[in-house]
Amino acid sequence: MYDIIYIGGGLNYAGAIVAAKNGKKVALIESDMNQLGGVCLHKGCIPSKMFLHYSNIIYEAQNEIVEGSLRLDMKTLFEKKEALLKSVTKVVQKQCSHFELIEGKGKLVAPHKVEVNGEVIEGEYIVIGTGSLPFIPDGVAYNAKDIIISDDVLNLQKLPKKISIYGTGAIGLEMASFFATAGVEVTLLNRHEKVLKNAHPSIESAMQMQLEKLGVNILHNHPISKATSTKKGVHLSYEDGSNNYTEMLLVATGRRPNVDVVGCNEIEVKHGIVSDAYFETTLEKHYAIGDCNGKLQLAHAARAEALNVTQRILGEKPHTLNLEHVVKFIHTLPMSYAVVGKTKIQLENENIKYKESLVTLNQFTYSVYNHASKGIMVSFVDEEGFILGAEIFAPNAEELIATVAMSLAGEMDVAQAKRTILAHPTFSEALERTFYKL
Repeated sequence: MYDIIYIGGGLNYAGAIVAAKNGKKVALIESDMNQLGGVCLHKGCIPSKMFLHYSNIIYEAQNEIVEGSLRLDMKTLFEKKEALLKSVTKVVQKQCSHFELIEGKGKLVAPHKVEVNGEVIEGEYIVIGTGSLPFIPDGVAYNAKDIIISDDVLNLQKLPKKISIYGTGAIGLEMASFFATAGVEVTLLNRHEKVLKNAHPSIESAMQMQLEKLGVNILHNHPISKATSTKKGVHLSYEDGSNNYTEMLLVATGRRPNVDVVGCNEIEVKHGIVSDAYFETTLEKHYAIGDCNGKLQLAHAARAEALNVTQRILGEKPHTLNLEHVVKFIHTLPMSYAVVGKTKIQLENENIKYKESLVTLNQFTYSVYNHASKGIMVSFVDEEGFILGAEIFAPNAEELIATVAMSLAGEMDVAQAKRTILAHPTFSEALERTFYKL
């Protein structure tokens, strides 16, 4: 009998460490201990940002000041990535040495009972953190060779000459940036009319211009009905009746919560595992954190949820997490998109009265040599002047947005924000100016 059983070794492990250090008898079940740490560490944000870092060096070198040309050595990059992940995995495994690790696929077969490797173990509390899986639409014949997902990109040891990317979410846009800056001819297949349909209209337009400047060919309203591998390449058939061939197809149509872990009727499953504001499922003392609950597919959100649940189990009465205050970002090149709090579209859809302040980065000399002349920062406040959120399109937007995230956590109003004097020359100055314009 365990005090807590954690199912899934992604960011769940952070909660398990805290629970064990507080004297709880803990078991963590993970299907592959070589993947301890989860998708973000092994197949997602860590290696993908590493790839983007090195492709950005190629992009930065393509100007009149630098002579000669560079290219990515994908074999060396792959080896460097593998070495990094191997090293980090060892660190995570060492951190998890204070509780029992069980390798196998766990399934909740009854309240408080988990089946793994043919045996049933029991726990007073169950924390499910089984993550998500890539969604591959019907008609797309995925083969991990020339019809690939993002996992496969990170294992490439040779770049294709041409690639089509299906989907304009975070993965699709980030990978379009990676391949384009690395010198690959990219076609971005968009199922919709806009590449960032939920972003501020000015930022959506700027993002499209940035992609086009990188050489990305964007085809809007192009949902695929069928994709098959042939001797001539990948044959793509579209819903409008048109078709063409591509050397390689990257399917980036989102991820779906992994809910197969639930094998008892007491826990409700819809899009994800249904849970309340405290991440407790419809069964008392059973929790769902991270991607599997269908709330927010971000590693830092999953970690915060795992720690929040663990603190609650320990009786510490932590604050309720506001997932709107979690930073969300898309790491494109050379500028990224980041948001926290309410967006313009959310405010309008929810009929919230607000005031907007928009500043373009071309007003700052710093933008000239940072590829940021089309950059934008937008802040929002309510009628009383309290900060509601911000949207940023700038180099390292995911770092710049932290100021606003802390403002939201501290329930600051714009008068307080104006007291902050930010450094010159930096892009944070533009954020400061949005507050002064409100």
